[in-house]
Amino acid sequence: MAAQAVEVTENASSVTLGPAVGLSCRECGERFPLGPIFACASCFGPLEVAYELPDGDPEQLRKQIEAGPHNIWRYAPLLPVPADVAEKPNLNPGFTKLVKADNLARELGVTGGLYVKDDSGNPTHSFKDRVVAIAVEAARAFGFTTLSCSSTGNLAGAVGAAARRAGFRSCVFIPHDLEAGKVVMAAVYGGDLVGIEGNYDDVNRFCSELIGDPLGEGWGFVNVNLRPYYGEGSKTLAYEICEQLGWELPDQIVIPVASGSQLTKIDKGLKELIALGLVEEKPYRIYGAQAEGCSPVSTAFKAGHDVVRPQKPDTIAKSLAIGNPADGPYVLDIARRTGGAVEDVNDEQVVDAIKLLARTEGIFAETAGGVTVGVTKKLLEEGLLDPTLSTVILNTGDGLKTLDAVAPTTGPTATIRPSLDAFRSAGLAS
Repeated sequence: MAAQAVEVTENASSVTLGPAVGLSCRECGERFPLGPIFACASCFGPLEVAYELPDGDPEQLRKQIEAGPHNIWRYAPLLPVPADVAEKPNLNPGFTKLVKADNLARELGVTGGLYVKDDSGNPTHSFKDRVVAIAVEAARAFGFTTLSCSSTGNLAGAVGAAARRAGFRSCVFIPHDLEAGKVVMAAVYGGDLVGIEGNYDDVNRFCSELIGDPLGEGWGFVNVNLRPYYGEGSKTLAYEICEQLGWELPDQIVIPVASGSQLTKIDKGLKELIALGLVEEKPYRIYGAQAEGCSPVSTAFKAGHDVVRPQKPDTIAKSLAIGNPADGPYVLDIARRTGGAVEDVNDEQVVDAIKLLARTEGIFAETAGGVTVGVTKKLLEEGLLDPTLSTVILNTGDGLKTLDAVAPTTGPTATIRPSLDAFRSAGLAS
């Protein structure tokens, strides 16, 4: 780690990533040059990208963004990417639909406006395309030749696809027992896919070891040594939501929590929009959503703890099954600072919520989306979410990836002979 940091310091002047000017420790504030490092050399705190953001007329910046491409590169002036990023070969994710969910709102009793940010419309059908797109640009800047990651499924597919498009080799690592749909989608792009016997935390531990070994030389692990840049991709969800609401902040946002990075970066994006004058400042609440079978952050929140104790995952929501979430403590801070909460639902509630969203809005969410909808319902019932305020909930992936969750209780209404009499007898004619 130390040797790598010295090398990065010497080569930092050759790296240009737009408005990004360095890395800053989230704990002690120490600054480092741009490079493939993710932990502070002084206190081992996590590093994040520091910027010199535009300081001109907000209206001009707003017009510049609105004139940009219909993907995340419209926000390039606010991201750690080169100015010509839109001209490079990439998957161009983002600017997915913000669905006004009036039918679901009526079911849940929400009167202040309910919206679903549906990120299943990304190239590999999950929000992970956003974070990988940013990591690819960092990998290019630092001269990596192989893209890699530890993944609960969606990230593996996003890295495999992005690597092929951008001209990298890929080798990604997943728990051995993932949903079949995610395994196939990660493998179909032709890169190396390696199943690890164990859960996600075991996979992540292995990748951290590989990064420090000569075997990992030239490898960019998007969620390890490229993590500071990777995480910034989630800010684009905040940017898009506010732009799609007419450059306004939502009152409440419900976000699924795995590592917690998505939630923390959405909060960062909202604060940046306020600081730039692109939205009018007002209070907003952020809520985290977990599955009961892997709920270390919600457990800590409800107990009033500041420390997140690891758990062994046991849930159908495998994309959220991270028992030792790196950003867990920061999720607690944000939920408490904004007046939000962190809640969880059991697997049965997850399945019911997937079906509820499909039945009301025609959106087929994967299990993480079921967690978010289920937690939204539970928060409303507990009086922790205000039904009179505008609320945005996130669907981060496509239900076709997690068919096993709903297949046992979902199927044909009836199976009949090919005749009108059989149709009438089945009671389906009215």
